[in-house]
Amino acid sequence: MRTAAILPVKRFTRAKQRLGASVAAELRADLARAMVADVLAALDETPSIARTIVVTCESSVAVAACSLGALIVQDTVEESQSAAVALGVERALAEGFERALCVPGDCPALDPAELDSLLSAPGATAADRPEVVIVPDRHGTGTNGLLLTPPDVIAPSFGPGSSARHLALAREAEATSRIERPASLLLDVDTGADLAALRERLAGAHGRAPRTRMVLGLTARDVPIAHAG
Repeated sequence: MRTAAILPVKRFTRAKQRLGASVAAELRADLARAMVADVLAALDETPSIARTIVVTCESSVAVAACSLGALIVQDTVEESQSAAVALGVERALAEGFERALCVPGDCPALDPAELDSLLSAPGATAADRPEVVIVPDRHGTGTNGLLLTPPDVIAPSFGPGSSARHLALAREAEATSRIERPASLLLDVDTGADLAALRERLAGAHGRAPRTRMVLGLTARDVPIAHAG
């Protein structure tokens, strides 16, 4: 089954506003840029993902994503994460993809092996069976990953309480549904507490998220943060 990853990315000047006083504005932009680059790299390294579709109006992301063979969808409105993902789903359908994995750009510890296991799990390759797989955030209420077969089986509805909402939408669509918890996709960064949890995880996660580790001062490796390649 051909699977597309859908990655919505806000302009970096608007990213991570909820971090507030925890992180200076300049560092927020650098952190957002580094996290997206690490997520792009992880998606590119996942064998079960045939193509990544990046929905953004951030030109630096478009350049980096194109260098990895990703498709770019312009998000000129930046209305919401759900609206951006819907644009990606539309492109996935137009390209003939049978399944879409929607992921955020702020899960830099993303592990390609875990994603591959998620996409290759028993029952996850039946294109004739509508299915919704939800990966919640570490609090269990939001949605960090949404695997849709077919890509338009439900309309994405991210935000507070979205995990339960996506389950309800799956029931309404008469699709099967399940919850999966790949560890590297559970931790996104919205608050100071999330950032502290990410620091703790990356301090022991050798080899993953090199650009984010550098921005956070967790590694001395000279890895560029402006591009994913």
